[in-house]
Amino acid sequence: MATPFKRSALTLLAATLAAGALFSSGAQAEGKISIAQQFGIGYLILDVVRDQQLIEKHGKAQGLEIKVDWNSISGATAMNEALLTGALDVVSAGVPPMLTVWDRTKGKQNVKAIAALGSMPNYLLTNNPNIKTLKDFSDKDRIAVPAAGVGFQSRTLQIETAREFGDEQFKKFDNISVSLPHPDATAALIAGGSEINSHFSSPPFQYQALQNPNVHKVLSSYDILGGPATFNVLYTTEKFHDENPKTYKAFYDALAEAENIIKADKPAAAQAYIRVEQSKLPLALVEQIVKDPEIDFTVVPQRTFIYAEKLQELGVLKNKAGSWKDYFFEEAHGGAGS
Repeated sequence: MATPFKRSALTLLAATLAAGALFSSGAQAEGKISIAQQFGIGYLILDVVRDQQLIEKHGKAQGLEIKVDWNSISGATAMNEALLTGALDVVSAGVPPMLTVWDRTKGKQNVKAIAALGSMPNYLLTNNPNIKTLKDFSDKDRIAVPAAGVGFQSRTLQIETAREFGDEQFKKFDNISVSLPHPDATAALIAGGSEINSHFSSPPFQYQALQNPNVHKVLSSYDILGGPATFNVLYTTEKFHDENPKTYKAFYDALAEAENIIKADKPAAAQAYIRVEQSKLPLALVEQIVKDPEIDFTVVPQRTFIYAEKLQELGVLKNKAGSWKDYFFEEAHGGAGS
């Protein structure tokens, strides 16, 4: 079962690991991997990996028993903090937060992406009937996002804001953005009556919210990025990648197998999601989402380089990537990524 990580827990775990490092060589032993995911069906590949114990399966194929530690964290900031303190081996977040930590650790921890977790649209939703476009938002509105200013939704919104209002105003909506986990933001949007009247959401929460007649879509991330694009990715440090080749291979092979499992039997994948996430969503709704033609559960990255280029132009990233392969480990280079 996943265990929620609080900041205090992260701090305590980081301190414990730091103390332990004084009595060890600092190398991560093969056969152990700690993974964190966020909330939502965007992590279905990981849910199937976990449900089918695919990491353990691929480890055994190499003669290695692998102990897997699963954790749940909301927000990219906490994810990156956990990775860089050594509290976790592998974390997951949207493409922009991964690029931020790649940029900041270049030449140091050298964090890179392992694989994509799928391409799916994120919808900017509101229960304010007066909001039809970005230009209709005012200082009285509040937009819920998992990680205000830095997460996938905020960075995607910044790219569109730069297009609409000019690069110098790309942070225009940061001051009305509020950090809130997707489940809480969805509940607030549906209930109404709170300061949170908008939510840059993700599956399955956006579909759940849209069942309420008072909620409508303002725009989709696909509108901003020009088509299907990777929502979230898995990433780790160069140290973990290089010092644990068998564990890393087992993990990557497990992800690839999970993609094939989902595409071969989407109803079964929907059931796995409900089991692992202990979701109370109707199975029919989850199946509908998994079968949505806009969504592709794939480990191959799509349109990630748009973020790398634009965020560097806006000054968010210091380092300029030559291609998407600069910030993905080589195991992912075989696919037709972008």
